[in-house]
Amino acid sequence: MQQLALLRTVGPVGDSGVGDIGGYIRAQRENAKVSLRQLARTAGVSNPYLSQIERGLRTPSAEILQQIARGLRISAEALYVRAGILEERPAGAVVDAILADPHLDERHKQSLLDVYRSFRRDAAGPDTAMPDTAVPDTAVHDATPSE
Repeated sequence: MQQLALLRTVGPVGDSGVGDIGGYIRAQRENAKVSLRQLARTAGVSNPYLSQIERGLRTPSAEILQQIARGLRISAEALYVRAGILEERPAGAVVDAILADPHLDERHKQSLLDVYRSFRRDAAGPDTAMPDTAVPDTAVHDATPSE
């Protein structure tokens, strides 16, 4: 029941939850069992500023979102999509299933996607280019906001 309530509040990354970035960050922080103070410290922002972001009073920049994603060990791309900075890229059925699974936290989803991408690259061979739309690249270090 609690997970259902969380999904209604946060929803999957692909929902058009632009504007609910603060709620999404709070849910991810609580899911990771990280205090506001700990996340603020690791993200390099002040406690009040992070609190204002979570309450929807402030809109973080792409750089701050990346720092928050690093602090939560989640995909910066997921935060960029949620904030409306990036458009969500289409994905295949496997990726959709991983991202939609309510029993997996963001770290587990990221790990599964990384393994899946690795297997796909190995299966395709070194001379075959993988299309970008087949599997979204959600690694924190690979995500860059669009202008």
